[in-house]
Amino acid sequence: MKQGVDENPVIVFDGDCVLCSASAQFVLRHDRAARFRLAALQTPAGAALASLYGIDPLDPQSIILVRGGRALTDSDAVLAIGQGLGWPWKAVGALRIVPRPVRDLVYRFIARNRYRLFGRRQGCFVPAPDHRGRIL
Repeated sequence: MKQGVDENPVIVFDGDCVLCSASAQFVLRHDRAARFRLAALQTPAGAALASLYGIDPLDPQSIILVRGGRALTDSDAVLAIGQGLGWPWKAVGALRIVPRPVRDLVYRFIARNRYRLFGRRQGCFVPAPDHRGRIL
């Protein structure tokens, strides 16, 4: 396991992206087991994790799920997050039947165009008080 990575999976997301921030809020609401922790790329913790796993924090093109000392990116990260949320979100795992290159092609198209399609946040992501302990 890489140094500095603990046992809880950490989702590293683009805190400036409206879609990414909404997805982070979705995870916080639906992760009943409080399994996932989150770090925006714009924070020191998020930037450090991104750099550790070879993602440029100044030009993020993927969400990152750090789990067990490994990083999942692109569609693999999204599917693993869905499966980690439990039912009914776990059903997203059925998309693994779609070949990874096809899934990643769709993911990367959305990622490249996320600001144009969904917008950019004007302020920083602020979690609800009961979720603040899950943000790095």
